[in-house]
Amino acid sequence: MSVHTSAPPALDRNLALEVVRVTEAAALAAAHQTGRGDEKSADQAACGAMLRALNGLAMDGVIVNGEGDDPGQPLHTSEKVGTGKGPKVDIVLTALEGRSICARGAHNALSVVALTEEGSFLKVPQHSYMEKIVVGAGLPAGVIDLDATPEENLARIAEAKGVTVSQLTISILDRPRHGELIDRLYAAGARVMLFDDGDVSGALAAGLPDSGIDAYMGSGGAAQGVLAAAGLKCLGAQMQCRLLIRSEQDMTLARQAGITDPRRKWDIEDMVRGEVMVAATGITDGHVLKGARLLPGNHAISHSLVMRSVSGTLRYLKVQHDLTRSRILL
Repeated sequence: MSVHTSAPPALDRNLALEVVRVTEAAALAAAHQTGRGDEKSADQAACGAMLRALNGLAMDGVIVNGEGDDPGQPLHTSEKVGTGKGPKVDIVLTALEGRSICARGAHNALSVVALTEEGSFLKVPQHSYMEKIVVGAGLPAGVIDLDATPEENLARIAEAKGVTVSQLTISILDRPRHGELIDRLYAAGARVMLFDDGDVSGALAAGLPDSGIDAYMGSGGAAQGVLAAAGLKCLGAQMQCRLLIRSEQDMTLARQAGITDPRRKWDIEDMVRGEVMVAATGITDGHVLKGARLLPGNHAISHSLVMRSVSGTLRYLKVQHDLTRSRILL
């Protein structure tokens, strides 16, 4: 009689708990630059720490949506990371979401990494933008639609939640391009929560049950959209995205990335096709996580969230670090 043993999953939970060390490293490195008015130094510190931490993980990883296309830049798209031994994984990341936030000591700066099985992330052109709309779990499928007006989406969300539009809170990036959208949300009676920066954190907040945010609307980075989709998949949320094609160059970049229909609407399953795990660590206080705390005696406290789509688990971690004994920032 033969005995069948199933192969271990490509992404086991032990790897998820190792990945959080990566975002912890980046967040603590950035925390040393918080409030110093220097965006470049904060970003360099976070990227360097994240790259070192990624290269210590037992995996054969490649960054499919990273910090840019420049091979001289740490964490660039197509860079191979990890020890080379272990599961083959694709990675999307942002070492420091919100460089200006960190430099100013403002809210919602995060470090985020998502891993999935090889070939499962949607590849999008660098420096491109997406239209996005997000709602949390527990609502009927198709309740949101980018082709509907903001007012129609508000009415659908309110009806699905059993509330009035005036009871809804919508998160949106505070950008001039969103001026008309913000005015329409106000006119419809909804509350608006403006984010100075932090496209990923704004979208994730709409998917978290206790954030007080009902939906996310607007446009932001395409790579950040894929990263947000990874977290939202773990949360059971709904998201719909579509590339913003504003010029012939945008169309060319989309086609070069392998996107045959640049005007297609994507949902979470289109952007993250496989099992995914996500780790996020706060750099400054925000709606998703508290920020890192640097303490006397070269100690620090980090606040992180680890999520896995296969189990739907969310783990909130508060960790105290002794930086004199830890290799986290080396």
